[in-house]
Amino acid sequence: MKTLIVYYSRTGNTKAVAELIHAQVGGDLVTLETQEKRPTNYRAEVDLNAREQLQNQLPPLKTTIPDFEQYDRIFIGAPTWNMALPQAVLTFLATYDLTDKTIIPFNTHGGYGAGQMVAQIQAAVGDATVLPVLSVAGGAEINGQLLAIEGQTKEVVAKKVMIWLQKID
Repeated sequence: MKTLIVYYSRTGNTKAVAELIHAQVGGDLVTLETQEKRPTNYRAEVDLNAREQLQNQLPPLKTTIPDFEQYDRIFIGAPTWNMALPQAVLTFLATYDLTDKTIIPFNTHGGYGAGQMVAQIQAAVGDATVLPVLSVAGGAEINGQLLAIEGQTKEVVAKKVMIWLQKID
């Protein structure tokens, strides 16, 4: 079984969780990046994403995944923005055929949980199998806390990842 771990991360929290998953299951680790540079200012980024959501715009990705069909198991990681996936992740979901794949979502958030993430993924992947989501509190960027998944918190999250992986396996 070939594994892909693909994630979108603004501050490094989702990346930290992706790396913890990668350490446990191996596979290929891929960062989703958009063709156009995203705003570095949090409020500007969230506002841009909200406009894209309203207008149903999917920002083109710079990231390409060669031989995508070789993957059976795909972990998809993203932060929650406006209770939903970042539009870049929706671009990924619209770009690749996820039929007959096992989709394993993971999420970081500032205190509000996964929002509509799982429903959005389910709607985009058709008859693919979607396993239960891992949802982890990351930074609260609105309060100036960027990277929260480090040090002692990273150890706690690593245990949470391990327990989640055992549960879904």
